[in-house]
Formats: sequence, structure tokens, C-alpha cells
Amino acid sequence: MKAIVNGKLITPGPNGDFRVEQDKVVIFEDRILEIINKAEFDTRDRGSFEEVYYAQGQYVSPGFINLHIHGCVGSDTMDCREMGLRRMTVFQASTGVTSMLPTTMTYDMPKVNAALNLVRQATSYRDGARILGANMEGPFISESHKGAQKASHIRKADFDLIKEYSDVIKLITIAPEELPAGSDFISKCRDAGIRVSLGHTSADYDCAINAINNQGATHITHLFNAMTGLHHRNPGVVGAAFDSDAFCELITDNIHVSPGAQRIVHKVKGKERTVLITDSMRACGLGDGESELGGQKVFVTGQRAVLEDGTIAGSVLTMDKGIYNYAQNIHIPVWQAVECATITPARSIGVEKALGSIEVGKMADLTVFDENVHITITFCAGKEIFLE
Repeated sequence: MKAIVNGKLITPGPNGDFRVEQDKVVIFEDRILEIINKAEFDTRDRGSFEEVYYAQGQYVSPGFINLHIHGCVGSDTMDCREMGLRRMTVFQASTGVTSMLPTTMTYDMPKVNAALNLVRQATSYRDGARILGANMEGPFISESHKGAQKASHIRKADFDLIKEYSDVIKLITIAPEELPAGSDFISKCRDAGIRVSLGHTSADYDCAINAINNQGATHITHLFNAMTGLHHRNPGVVGAAFDSDAFCELITDNIHVSPGAQRIVHKVKGKERTVLITDSMRACGLGDGESELGGQKVFVTGQRAVLEDGTIAGSVLTMDKGIYNYAQNIHIPVWQAVECATITPARSIGVEKALGSIEVGKMADLTVFDENVHITITFCAGKEIFLE
């Protein structure tokens, strides 16, 4: 057994909202065994504990869940390299992430399939953050809102192209307006356990709301970016996102979405439907300079990454910084913002029974950080995967 003491535990309250508990100790192996008072822990035989960690008054939080990440520290999901994926999981652990969905891009299908095969294999990795499966962003998107993705590889949605990978794909982005009339693509994905997200799309409000309310789409890919915006006569995909129960991804680097827009999302969608993501690419963690995304040159200056034509190209955001930014922007404590990077993404892909909160019986995915969300230690299934 292991224990973390002298921390401020972020746990679900009676109504499900996160709260902070003082003088509590979390005891765990691969799963959380007990959450007890410090006074009771002091009576326990310390010899029965493999390790006791002292949080020094910092927050003890559920591990973060990153549902949309292309790459970091020089590696990318589409490289199809085992060591690259391992490097990504180790770096993500240093940012508090304990579970992630490596994300593919719009490439030719053989390359996408190779990436999916590797992600399937990588679910067994235990060096860093856990790989839950893949997020498939494209190639079933709209050319008019392709963003940093290559138009030459865009295809019409066809479930037969992904059926073989329904065990590994957890989330897929599509442009619903590109589906033929009467298409059952979304329902087939739903039946196979794949969540469908609307993104890189020129859909109008009616098309988007139909995909959500009648066909079963559940997510919006990086809200506001690469989609039709909100207009009072044409509410667009953003309007459909606000007028439905869809989970909304949000890149909180303050470049993709302004602080003011983040506050609007918080007021409309709340912590229950807002999912913080990084959408980071290989340049993340490397600093300024030239990089690559989807076979195209990318130039990074500070937190901004752009293609040669100035198009915003993914991000270099890390989850710890994203949580801090979000808390600052919407004027809430960081422990409240944590909900949008833990239990909410867990619910959005159906893994909330095992992940996303500090509760007895759930996986011991934990991270410790201060008021600035500076990470000092991360555990995945009780294993120490990062220690500052």
C-alpha cells in the first residue's frame, strides 16, 4: 500500500461537484483503497505501507485526462513510432496527465490505419500516462474548414473504413454536412462504442443539431475553431453546441479561444459539459522554432503555432497550463477547473466508473500540484510516473 498525506484532496461532494477536503489521507495500490482522516492514519502501522508521500499542503487531484493530443516533445501520433508514443506518455505525466487519446490527422487511410494499429498496441504501455485508445480527427471532414489538415486526403465518411478499428477508436471527428442523406454512419459508430464529434465543418445549425439530437453525436471538436460560428440569424455549429447537451472541447491557451469566449462557454455549458484539451503537436515542450504538423511546416513563437500562410496549427499547450489559464479566465479556484480535465472528459467517453475522480474503488490516478498548477508528482494506477 501507498499513502498521500498532508494534502488538500479534490473529491466529489454529495452533489457530484468537486470540493476540497483537508486532513484527509488517500490510501491506494493500483486502485484507491481508502480515504480516511489524518487522525486515523496516525494510528496505522507504517510498516504496512510501501511508501508514504507528503503533499506539503498542495492539492491532491484526480489525474488529468487529455482526449485530444497529436504530439509533444518532438513526437507525433502519425509518426507511427513506438518510442515516440512512449516519449509522449512520459512527458504528459509531467504535466499531470494520467490518461490520453493519441490523435490522428487527415492522412491517406493506410497511414491512419498504421497509427491506429500502433495506438492499439500502446494501450499496454506503463511508462507514463495511460493510453485509452485513439481520437481520430479526420479524414471525414470539410475542405472549407480543414484548418491545418491536408485537403488532398479528405474522404467521405464510410464506416467500413474504420470498422476494424472500432475497439481502439474512442472518439472521431466528422463534418455532418458531408454525410449523404440517410447515412447511418453516426449510429454505426455509436453502436460500436465510438463517440462522434462534430468539427472541421461548415454545417449550419439545423444540420449540426440534427446530428446531435437525432443521430447521436455527443461532442464538439475544439469549439469555435474550424467550424461555423454563432450569428443571430445563423447560429451555426457553435449555436448547436450551446443549444444541446454536447460535450465541448476547449483549447485554453488564450490564442485559439479568447478569455471572454471561455467565460461565455462556462456560463452556457458549465463544468459538466466543458472538456479541456491541449490539441498539442510535436512542437509542444520544445520552445520556439520550426516544427511540423501533417507534413506541413509550422512556426512556433511563444504559445502561438502557425502554418506558413498564418493559419493557426494546433497548439503547444500543456494540460497543467490549460487548467491554470481556464481558472484565471473564468475566475474560479484551480481545484474547480480540474473538473473539466478529469471527471467531465471521463464521462464524455464513458470511463467515469474507473477514472476521473478520487473515490474508493477507482483507479489510483493521482497528481499533486500547487496553486499555480505546478506538478510535483503523478501516479497512474498507483505507479509513480512522474516525480519532480
